[in-house]
Amino acid sequence: MSEFRNGMPSAELGDLPWRKSRHSNPNGNCVELAPLPGGGVAMRNSRHPEGPALVYPAADLRLFAYAVKAGEFDDLLGD
Repeated sequence: MSEFRNGMPSAELGDLPWRKSRHSNPNGNCVELAPLPGGGVAMRNSRHPEGPALVYPAADLRLFAYAVKAGEFDDLLGD
């Protein structure tokens, strides 16, 4: 995963199988995720697919997903 870095244009990541949640907003306000060769996950804004990507080790993203499911960020969502 070392050849990938946060903020690099998503086009420089190569031909990745980007996907978004089936619960995505029909207006295009979504994030898309793609697995990276050698491990890790890239994330980009679906409205700007050529824009910068965030790159995470798979384990870090897995822990984040567990925390979301456990409600650790519910206070940030407001009413």
